[in-house]
Amino acid sequence: MFYSFDGRQPEIGKDTYVSEHALVIGNVKIGDNCYIGHGVIIRGDYGSIEIGSGTAVEEGVIIHAPPKQACKIGKHVTLGHGAVIHSQSVDDYAVIGMGAITSIRSKIGRWTIVAEGAIVKMEQAIPDEVVVAGNPAKVARKLAEKDIEHWTWGKQLYVDLAKKYLAEGMHEVKINF
Repeated sequence: MFYSFDGRQPEIGKDTYVSEHALVIGNVKIGDNCYIGHGVIIRGDYGSIEIGSGTAVEEGVIIHAPPKQACKIGKHVTLGHGAVIHSQSVDDYAVIGMGAITSIRSKIGRWTIVAEGAIVKMEQAIPDEVVVAGNPAKVARKLAEKDIEHWTWGKQLYVDLAKKYLAEGMHEVKINF
């Protein structure tokens, strides 16, 4: 699950859960109280990756950075199932929907929601507090108070799930057919 590469190895914060079925490689720093789900791949092999505290990286997410560059993911970010993150930055409280793609050197604003399946193009900058959708991603609307309420709840859900996984662990079961 954790691998050194080219003399660099991951650093994991306090009370962070990383699934034993995730791959965390090389120059990766993950903050406190994060959830790193099953099947996640975080490749800090020739670039660096920083993930802020309270962030949820849901199942099947891939995170990577170009050579000698960084991918910085802020605090309390939600990266939805199956998303591909190749951004230069994903700012605090952002939400990247399931199956969305943020391409090379893109920038995602604070409290921005990238809708499910949206594609943020290479070097595209998405402003703060908007919802974007489509291919290429375009602003669909401004962020609403109901979005903040919903995603604040969702973000806490994953912080709590990380704590539960750390406390209880997973236990293999044998199923007879």
